[in-house]
Amino acid sequence: MIVRIHSCKMKKFLLTLSLILFGCSFPVQLTLGTPTPVPTLTPTETPAPTQAPLTPPELGTEENPLILALAPSPRSSDETITAVDEIAAFLQERTGYRVVTVAPASEQVLVDAFDKGNAHIGSLSPYAYLLARENDSVTAILAKIRDGEAFYGTQIIANRENDFTSYYDEARNENTADVATALKQFNDKKACWSDEISPSGYVVPLGLLNQAQVQIRSGAFLAGQPSVVRAVYVDDICDFGATFVDARQSPALEADYTDVQDKVIVIWRIPEVIPYENISIANSLPIEMRRVIQRAFIDLMLTPEGKTAMQTAYGLDEIQIVEDEAYAEFASYVKASGLDLLNLIK
Repeated sequence: MIVRIHSCKMKKFLLTLSLILFGCSFPVQLTLGTPTPVPTLTPTETPAPTQAPLTPPELGTEENPLILALAPSPRSSDETITAVDEIAAFLQERTGYRVVTVAPASEQVLVDAFDKGNAHIGSLSPYAYLLARENDSVTAILAKIRDGEAFYGTQIIANRENDFTSYYDEARNENTADVATALKQFNDKKACWSDEISPSGYVVPLGLLNQAQVQIRSGAFLAGQPSVVRAVYVDDICDFGATFVDARQSPALEADYTDVQDKVIVIWRIPEVIPYENISIANSLPIEMRRVIQRAFIDLMLTPEGKTAMQTAYGLDEIQIVEDEAYAEFASYVKASGLDLLNLIK
């Protein structure tokens, strides 16, 4: 019997047979969609071991000595250099710290050196000290003494014949009214000042007037405090003036103005808040180190050679221990003056 297979069925039969026969001999690979890429493995770098930061040598050692600054000057004299070297040698021997010296060309350079760690000990003027305190780089440890005092005062003076009221009692050496009451009479008046950087003859009195909200006219600078007294006495330049206490007693006035004490009166006095120069020390030094250095300076001043060296190097004949708080009132007047400290230092 002959079996007939439909052509379509025959094709399916042959295809199936072909797959069965050849499937046993050859693998068939089916690809569905886009092949998944095999990720490439990147080896992780092993971090290099970190080195601990090097500890700087201890202050006061040969590798990291303390730096003592000369008084600022464009050109220090041989005598000054010798005197500072003697001071450095004494401090080194007394404290055991290695001390070297440096010569700053100006007060601004010295203030910057304190801030950057390029000076640790030095003498600062009142304005330079305030500038250094703005960045908290120094602490005052010793104050200059003059005529037995570390601070001095200033006074507002006027001609007795003008229509001004004095609020200062000479006999009791005290003010008799508050500052606003005493100074409001100078509204729209003209002042005589000694010079543009004088603490007692300009900066502090100006700060006082500003604090009292007294508006004055532009003043005249007369190059010296006896000149201010003389101008107030003659009464042809300004309405009032400011001087240290008491410029009326200057020998330069005695011969020509014998009645100056009577004719030029004190309107109001600012207490003794103006400092002289000081010895300051960098705040980067530990407190105990500062105390040791302070003690060494005191011991230095007890020797004739040390006192001579300090006078030659810094103009200090006498010193006393001082705290930063002692400068607070002076600082408030200077700030109230509105003047730039950078323009007040040398």
